[in-house]
Amino acid sequence: MAAILLDVDGVLHVSGEPIPGAADAVVRLRKNGHRLRFVTNTTTRSRAQLVTELNGLGFEVADEELQTVAAAAVDALKGKRVLALTMHAIVGDLEGIELVGEGAEVVLLGGADETPETNLVFSYMNLARAFAELELGAELYCLHRNRWWQTKHGPQFDAGAYVAGLEYAAGVEAVVLGKPSPSYFAAACKALDADPHMAWMVGDDLDSDVAGAQGIGMKTVLVRTGKFRPDTVERARTQPDGIISSIGSLPEWIEEHL
Repeated sequence: MAAILLDVDGVLHVSGEPIPGAADAVVRLRKNGHRLRFVTNTTTRSRAQLVTELNGLGFEVADEELQTVAAAAVDALKGKRVLALTMHAIVGDLEGIELVGEGAEVVLLGGADETPETNLVFSYMNLARAFAELELGAELYCLHRNRWWQTKHGPQFDAGAYVAGLEYAAGVEAVVLGKPSPSYFAAACKALDADPHMAWMVGDDLDSDVAGAQGIGMKTVLVRTGKFRPDTVERARTQPDGIISSIGSLPEWIEEHL
């Protein structure tokens, strides 16, 4: 039996459309006795919304099996005064953090999506306010710094560019709370009571999923769905332990390689 971390977007579904065979693969992994944890950098919907969506797609995910970046932010920033540029949907998941409009100890950036709300969250005025807080000594944190994500309409611009812009303007370096942060993967392994060297990460992103997990000694599998690009794999120094067509073939692949 193995401890397996499964990325969500690009591995289980793309834009709410399940990858063929994905739900059945999750069922088979459970029947084979593997311990699963679902790990996501998604920060535009609440934990409850994400669990509901996954269950609606047939994955039967329990609330405690889904690890979100908002929860990691609460653990890291509890009790601090935080200026948060995040989607409204996850504000409830940040309970325990004191959210403020000025006088912040921390500036926290979340993710973007293709809705009009992104224009409000990452407006010039809000970014300028964040810059001012950084100039006054606040630390910069981000839920993730993804450059883009894959949708059924193709790649979409993500919030990593806003993180980089504030780093450049304020001369600071952001602390990343989600993947590929070692602490995020370590927390997932701890939740499964698993030694990272005996655990597997399955993802579609060489940087966030593969390199991040390998950073704490995990074994990795890259799927040819979601963000997968053959040319990126060919050029990359980081290489996964295995590449499979999709999560649909993971149960058999894992049995052969344990």
